[in-house]
Amino acid sequence: MQESGNVEKEAESLGDICSRFGITVDDIDAALQAIPSYIDVSKEDLAVIYGIAFQHAAEREKQPAPPHSAPSRVRDNLREAIWSGIGGLLGISICGILSALFFEPRALTLLIGSFGASAVLLFGAERSPLAQPRNLIGGHFLSALAGVAAASLLGGFPWAAAAVAVAVSITLMLLTRTLHPPGGATALIAVIGGEGIRSLGFLYAFVPVTAGALVLLIIAVAMNNLSPHRSYPEHWW
Repeated sequence: MQESGNVEKEAESLGDICSRFGITVDDIDAALQAIPSYIDVSKEDLAVIYGIAFQHAAEREKQPAPPHSAPSRVRDNLREAIWSGIGGLLGISICGILSALFFEPRALTLLIGSFGASAVLLFGAERSPLAQPRNLIGGHFLSALAGVAAASLLGGFPWAAAAVAVAVSITLMLLTRTLHPPGGATALIAVIGGEGIRSLGFLYAFVPVTAGALVLLIIAVAMNNLSPHRSYPEHWW
C-alpha cells in the first residue's frame, strides 16, 4: 500500500510539472521519437524523456502560433487518417491478391488475422518503435516459431498450447528487442488456426508469416514515404 501511495504521488508530481511548464502529449511523443531505440521505462529513462519534452515545449513557446491553427490541425488529421486507411487497404489487398493467385492454389495462404493489426501500426502509427522493420519481421517470425512449437508439443491440450504460445512469443520478442504486439496473435493462430494452418508446421513461420510481413513492409515503405508529412522507417535495425 505504501508503494502504491508513492507511485500515485510521483504521478501527481509529474502531472503538476507538465501543467506548470506547458508540456503536452505531443511534447512527450517528440521526446520518445528522439530516443531511437526501444527502452524499458525506468526512473532514469523518465528523467531523460521529460527533460527532452521540456526542451521541446520551451522551443514551441518561443514560436508564434500560426493563424487558424485549429482548422489546419483538423485538415491535417483528416488527411493523415485517409492516407493511413489507403495504406491499410493497399497492404491487405496486395497480400490477398497474391494469396489468391499464387499461394492458395498450392494449399498455402498469405493472409492471417494478425496482419490486420500490423497494418494499423505500419500505416497509422508508423513512427512507433513497435512498427519498425526489425519489430515487424522479427516479432512475427519468432512468434510463429513459438506458436508452431507449442501446437506440436501440446496439441492435445489446445488451451495450454494457446497460452504457452503467446507467453513464449512475448518472452522471445522482449529478449530480442523485436516486440510487435500482433506477434501474439500470430502465435495464437498457429494453435487455433485450423488444420490448414497446423498442417504447415514450421513452414508457417516463412509462409504466410514472414512472406506476408515482407509484403506489408514494402507497401509501408512506399506509402509512408510518398506522403511529404511522413517518413518510414525510423530505423531499419
